[in-house]
Amino acid sequence: MRTWKRTTAIFFFFLAGCAAPFAHAQQLPPARVVVAEAVSQELASEQSFVATILPLKRAVVGSAVDGRVVELVAQEGERVGELKPLVTLLTSTIELELAAAEAELEIRKQELTELENGSRPNEIEQAKARMLGAKASAEYARTSRIRAQRLRDAGGGSITEDDYERAVATSLQADHAYLEAVALYELAVEGPRPERIAQARAQVVRQQAMVDHIRDRIQKYTVISRFNGYVITEFVEEGTWVKAGDPVMEVVALDEVEVQAFVVEEHVPYIQLGTKVPVEVPALPGRSFTGVVTRIVPQADTRARTFPVKVRVQNEISESGPLLKSGMYARVKLPTGAVQQAVMVPKDALVLGGPQTMVYVVQGKGDQQAKATPVPVELGIARTNSIQVSGNIQAGQMVVVEGNERLRPGQDVVIAGAAKPPLAPANEP
Repeated sequence: MRTWKRTTAIFFFFLAGCAAPFAHAQQLPPARVVVAEAVSQELASEQSFVATILPLKRAVVGSAVDGRVVELVAQEGERVGELKPLVTLLTSTIELELAAAEAELEIRKQELTELENGSRPNEIEQAKARMLGAKASAEYARTSRIRAQRLRDAGGGSITEDDYERAVATSLQADHAYLEAVALYELAVEGPRPERIAQARAQVVRQQAMVDHIRDRIQKYTVISRFNGYVITEFVEEGTWVKAGDPVMEVVALDEVEVQAFVVEEHVPYIQLGTKVPVEVPALPGRSFTGVVTRIVPQADTRARTFPVKVRVQNEISESGPLLKSGMYARVKLPTGAVQQAVMVPKDALVLGGPQTMVYVVQGKGDQQAKATPVPVELGIARTNSIQVSGNIQAGQMVVVEGNERLRPGQDVVIAGAAKPPLAPANEP
């Protein structure tokens, strides 16, 4: 009997305690609040992964030729441009070879020009004069030969046999000289043969190739960077002798960086190329970056069963260098589940500090008076200004976002204004 009385007393005391806040709420004047609409949105669960910042490109630049280093144009830590010099090698000997080859090329070009222009008019006139002179000499020698022939035929010892033979030989020589002069004249009129011009042109091409080859060798004596970046390692000093293929400097591209994270195999199927994801760098507090998933390497570490996922981030470059540096520790938030329909409310709607998180739901619009009803909720995925909630709350209901910290359960409220719905892209960083 005594136990029954004690239980009854406790029950009535509990009811009195529960009714006290509501009775007190009825005594409070209506509170002016600002509300926002709970909205339905597609979301995917996500998780933060440890990552490392890597350069977009990395190259160990080597020498293409044997030579001695005479100058380090770029120093460790300096920024270099695309096709800009890193190191120069000694080129005095090969420059002498280039000068000789260029002089020989000029000779070949002038010879070709001479052949292509053909004979000058005065050269043709000169050849013609020689031909006419040879013709006159041949006619005179022929006349002398005829005269000697007549004297010999007449007899009487007017001409010896030797004189006759000499006249015949002179006539033959004059005829041959005339024929030679005619041929030279015709050659002068016709100009060089096409074959000789082709040969001269081929010699020019061959010599030009030799000059280009030497110039290319000289260019290789200047080691250049193939992209914009920063020198991170020097392998040589001034005076060092390097062989072809020896490393000279290491250059990395940091205008854009790749943030590489290792994701376990059960989460990889939910990551899609092109997804925008948030990136945080603990060494840069207060700064946030947005990256794009560019690569999902389809080869796992067989011991950890994790796949490399690479996120590309635009770096910030200043006079002091890149903000994001190679090797920095980072965290990247990636999707880890399927897309689901979720109810989102502004973060300002949450009432914390009690045994359970809750939001105040009201009915009515404008200056209408309504009741503020507390609804316990479970929290889910968070966005910049909104958060997923689950419980006895539905999309379309109005929740208090201003004035909720002073509300009591069941208190009358007057809606003073409405905030924008907490709608955000599903892939919002």
